[in-house]
Amino acid sequence: MISLLFAVGVIAAILSAILVMTFMPLMRRYALARPNARSSHREPTPQGGGIAVVGATLAIIWLLMALLGGSPLGPLVLTAVVAGLALVGGIDDIRPLPASIRLVLQTLAVAALLAAEPSLRVLPDMVPVWVERSLILLAGVWFVNLVNFMDGLDLMTVAEMVPLCATVAVIGLAVRDLDAMVIAAALAGALIGFAPFNRPVARLFLGDVGSLPIGLLAGFCLWQIAGAGALAAALILPLYYLADATITLFLRFRRGERLAEAHRSHFYQRATDNGFSVKAVTGHVFLLNLVLSGLAVLTLFFLNPWIKVALVAVAALLVGLLLHRFATPREARS
Repeated sequence: MISLLFAVGVIAAILSAILVMTFMPLMRRYALARPNARSSHREPTPQGGGIAVVGATLAIIWLLMALLGGSPLGPLVLTAVVAGLALVGGIDDIRPLPASIRLVLQTLAVAALLAAEPSLRVLPDMVPVWVERSLILLAGVWFVNLVNFMDGLDLMTVAEMVPLCATVAVIGLAVRDLDAMVIAAALAGALIGFAPFNRPVARLFLGDVGSLPIGLLAGFCLWQIAGAGALAAALILPLYYLADATITLFLRFRRGERLAEAHRSHFYQRATDNGFSVKAVTGHVFLLNLVLSGLAVLTLFFLNPWIKVALVAVAALLVGLLLHRFATPREARS
C-alpha cells in the first residue's frame, strides 16, 4: 500500500503541473490578483492554480475508484460538494461575493459532507449526536475559512498542507481508512505539482477556487482519521494554521476591527514585516509541520490518553514559540 500512496502522489503531481501549464494563459488573461491591503505581493499575478490542484485530486480519486471497483456514491457526493465550493471560490476570485453569501454556501458544503457520513463518530457516545455534529459543522466551516485566510504568502499552503496531507495518508493506512488515505495522498501530490509555479516570487496563486476546496478536502480527511481513532493526530496536524488564524481573529475582535475587512494581522504576515523573508517564513512553517507530523504519528503508538494529551501540549508549545518568534521584530531578538 505504501507503493500505491507513492504512485498516487506522483501521478497527481504530474497531472496538476500539466493542468497548470494548460490553463496558465487563461488565468493570465482573466484572473489577475491585484495587490490590496491583505496582499504580500506587489505586482498583479495570475490566480486560479487551485483549478489544477483540485482537478488533479478529484481525477485521481475517480481513477482509483474505477480501478478498485468501489461504489461511485462517495466520490460523487465529494466531487459535487468540492466542485461547488470551487465554483464559489472561482466566482469570488473574479467578482467578490458578499461575506454572508460565501458563509452560507460554505456551511452547506460542509453540511453535505456530514450528511454523507451519518454514522461517523469522533466524541464519546455520552455526547449527543446533534451536539457533536453541530461542533463538527462549526469546526469544518472555520477550517475552510482559515485555510483561505492563511493562503496569503508564496508557498504557504504548500508548506502547511503537503506535510499534513502526507501524514494523514500514512495515518489513514495505519487505521485502515481508505478514503482519507487516497484523498490526502492525491491532494499532497497535486500541491507538489503546483509548488514550482508558486515558489517565491510566485508566478501563480491558488486563488479562492483552490484554497476553499483544499480546506474542505483536508478538513474532511482530518475528520475521517479522528473518527477512526486518531483524534490526537487530527488535532496536532493543523495546529499551526488553527493557532495563527484563531488567535488573529480573536485579537482583531478584541480591538474592535471589522472582521470581514482585508488585513495583514496574521502572524505569518507580521513576520515579513518584522524582517523575515518569504522563504524564511514558509521554511519555518514547513519545518514546524514536519515536527508536528512526527508527533501526530507518535500518538498512534500509545493507548494511554494522558500521553496523547502530553503530545498535543508539546505540539501547542512549539506552535506558540513559532508564533512568538514571528511576532517579534528581529531587532528585539538580537
